[in-house]
Amino acid sequence: MAKSGVVILGIYAADLAFTATRQPAMGETLLGSKFTLGPGGKGSNQSVAAARAGAKVTFISRLGKDAFGDNALAMYKTEGIATRAPQDVDASTGAAYIFLEEATGNNAIIVVPGAAGKITVADVDAAKDVITTSAVFMTQLETPIAVALHALKMAKAADVITIFNPAPAAALPDEIYKFCDYATPNESEASMLTGIPVTDLASARIAADLLLAKGVGCVVITLGGQGSLLHSKSQSIHIPIFNAGKVVDTTGAGDAFNGGLAAALARGEKPETAALFGSAVAGISVTRPGTAPSMPQLAEVEALLKTRAKS
Repeated sequence: MAKSGVVILGIYAADLAFTATRQPAMGETLLGSKFTLGPGGKGSNQSVAAARAGAKVTFISRLGKDAFGDNALAMYKTEGIATRAPQDVDASTGAAYIFLEEATGNNAIIVVPGAAGKITVADVDAAKDVITTSAVFMTQLETPIAVALHALKMAKAADVITIFNPAPAAALPDEIYKFCDYATPNESEASMLTGIPVTDLASARIAADLLLAKGVGCVVITLGGQGSLLHSKSQSIHIPIFNAGKVVDTTGAGDAFNGGLAAALARGEKPETAALFGSAVAGISVTRPGTAPSMPQLAEVEALLKTRAKS
């Protein structure tokens, strides 16, 4: 049986986004300019990005038996995303506080995983049928590390392409790296994992070499406005950013990139082509507010890639 589609283990979190000129100091109350409530969570955002980019997606998580959880399931139905996400009556659905800086669109985030923080190895085992028959499996660090490791082992043993997005950054067991065909940290996460201050392509290559030495197959370090670095034992390529318009909100840009990367790899694209596709997905997403709602449709990404190819 041919492997197909993308399976993502992660969390859903209701995003509560506050826009203001700056964050308040401790004990201070500050008047903001905007508030929005929408769907978020890295795994969930990546699932929407991958699905809109043309992949058949299954999302593995846990939700609370509450309004936020109901909203999540309604969204997945609309987006055509299959779920293995039971609703827990004893825990709330995850939520995230997002501060957006008015002048730049830059963000700071606090995430509470809620029910998804209770995901266990048993939940992964219950989804073994979809994990082992997928073309690509991806996870992050918003679920317990032991669960992410178990899922990566399962996927790798079944010859599924594995993507590990080590976000938010955390101390990791060395064992995890050898089960990662792709590791996709941003510059701050790469810095924490390797001890190398990553600020540009040169320092990213040094950090990437250390991750390769730990057992990762291919490292993709996202560098914000500097694009990203695709680095393996056989190639080291700078992937440029796509300027698709005025940057409005950078929240979820990394999730857009990862979802696009996963979708392209699941279609059988080469690593550099998949990374370029992911960059285009992210380039469009930052021109729109929100996380999951900002993810572009496949036709938009293809149009941007064609425009880039002609220039």
